[in-house]
Amino acid sequence: MLCYWNGQFVPKEAIAVSPDDRGFLFADGLYEVVRAYEGRFFRMAEHLTRLTDGASAIRLDRTDFAELEAVGERLLNENGLESGDATFYIQVTRGVAARTHAFPPAGTPPTVFATVKRFTPTPSKQDHGVKAITLPDERWLHCSIKTTALTWNVLSNQRAKEAGAEEAVFFRNGHLTEGTHTNVMAVVDGVLVTPPLNNLILPGVTRKAVLELAAADGIDFAERNLTREEFDDASEIVIIGTTMEITPVIEVEDRLVGIGEPGPVTRRLQSLFRQLTR
Repeated sequence: MLCYWNGQFVPKEAIAVSPDDRGFLFADGLYEVVRAYEGRFFRMAEHLTRLTDGASAIRLDRTDFAELEAVGERLLNENGLESGDATFYIQVTRGVAARTHAFPPAGTPPTVFATVKRFTPTPSKQDHGVKAITLPDERWLHCSIKTTALTWNVLSNQRAKEAGAEEAVFFRNGHLTEGTHTNVMAVVDGVLVTPPLNNLILPGVTRKAVLELAAADGIDFAERNLTREEFDDASEIVIIGTTMEITPVIEVEDRLVGIGEPGPVTRRLQSLFRQLTR
């Protein structure tokens, strides 16, 4: 597997991460995952813009990642992934320096890693729906920055897996935020509702695409706070993300969502999204 490592294309097994890398020591870094359909990246520019915004937010000494689109295309081609589905993973850390909480000296080069891999969709989840659990949102207060510090997300997703669920959905102060690796939408009184973007919500690329599709198709939607009571009464719930696309949630803990099967708004959005990506 050919990967990209600090400006060079090298075999994955040749890469050695320094124990002094701040990504390893502090989770002091950012990442992106971009979906590729038949060799075509889905909204690469938006992913790189989010990476750039994140770099600015954490004061990383690099905010130009334009070359990574060409990097991704070369990795797809040279790893034989021009057809079918694949993902392109990017990670950027503050670089290698002596361990101290303060930033390393000016001019310390960031560590940049990128790789691709085959992605195998699970159509049954989108066709039949999945189960979710709910948990308190105990993450830090800057979830809009896509950092590699994902300890609470990992713990929460593991709890979902142990409960036989696909995802854990977070609530903070009685309001829906998002999932461990997804944005969340719900149909309430016929309206597609999703929490507004703020410091507690990742500005998902797929989330934005779904709202654009809803607007173009005349589906009523609103970006507003969603209470736990409204969530529990929702007729449809979906989790949305790069790998999950639009996946219906048909059960939360031991309660059926609606009639326990994907609803009409979900089905319509899935159809529109397939037209957009394939």
